[in-house]
Amino acid sequence: MFDQRKKEPPHLALVLGSGGVRSIASVGIVDVLAAEGIRPDLIVGCSSGALFGATLALGLSSREALHMATSLWSAELTQQHRWRAYAQLLAPRWFGFDAGFALRDDRGIEQRIRRAFGEQRLEDLPTPLRVVATEARSGERVVLRHGALVQALRASIAVPLIFPSVEVEGRRLVDGVVSDPLPVAVAGDAAVVLTLGFKGAMPRRIDRASRLVAQASTALINNLQQARIDAARNAGQRVFAIELGLDRHVGLWETRAMPHLFEAGRQAARAQLAQIKALLREVAAHQQHRQPPQAFDFGPIAA
Repeated sequence: MFDQRKKEPPHLALVLGSGGVRSIASVGIVDVLAAEGIRPDLIVGCSSGALFGATLALGLSSREALHMATSLWSAELTQQHRWRAYAQLLAPRWFGFDAGFALRDDRGIEQRIRRAFGEQRLEDLPTPLRVVATEARSGERVVLRHGALVQALRASIAVPLIFPSVEVEGRRLVDGVVSDPLPVAVAGDAAVVLTLGFKGAMPRRIDRASRLVAQASTALINNLQQARIDAARNAGQRVFAIELGLDRHVGLWETRAMPHLFEAGRQAARAQLAQIKALLREVAAHQQHRQPPQAFDFGPIAA
């Protein structure tokens, strides 16, 4: 179903996948599109993509969104250890190991998100935002379209084992990457879908247990992401994947790289702008044959 505030389905959706700080490139992409009069009327976000997508859904300028995003996420927030967690690992029965286990404390993250977004609700944002999380018990994808924005974002970035799960409407939710790292199908009602997704880097060598686990989990996530894209295209969705050309590896939480990533997003959008415009013109022409022209308007998209 499409957003109930709109009589028409979305024309242009921006789908932002999991990618840590790399997802901030979306702010640079939107900056270039806006200069051409091209504006998404739906944003779908998973994990960090939801966090940075929320700044765009507020209707902020790209510079304002960049400032908010950099103030939201800093390196120390991901390093707040829960010392009790180590006791829970060593003696789970004595110290109460359960489904809410986490190695890190997310209270600092919650405070930052709440300071940025306050009491905003998903259904009240200027641009509709759909936040993807995962139901921890079943592993199923959950799409949050209404309710407190802060809780939705906390749930979507709650990496299992690292951060605690978040209860939303009686369900225990964790990071959306577990079920759908690039949720293209959630924008299935949009005429055109632009995506920004990232494949995880495989470990260069396996010399410890953590890297063996990383190898398996990264392969699973990468394959799931590609399968989602293939399924969407096979279903007839018009999907354009924006490729972010980075000149070096950027870590998931490498916050000092955020300005560089913003500029990389701008460069990627400029490099692929002609293709994006061509797709929008093609879809607009197709729609004009099916309904009055005024019902499908992307704004000034001519080359």
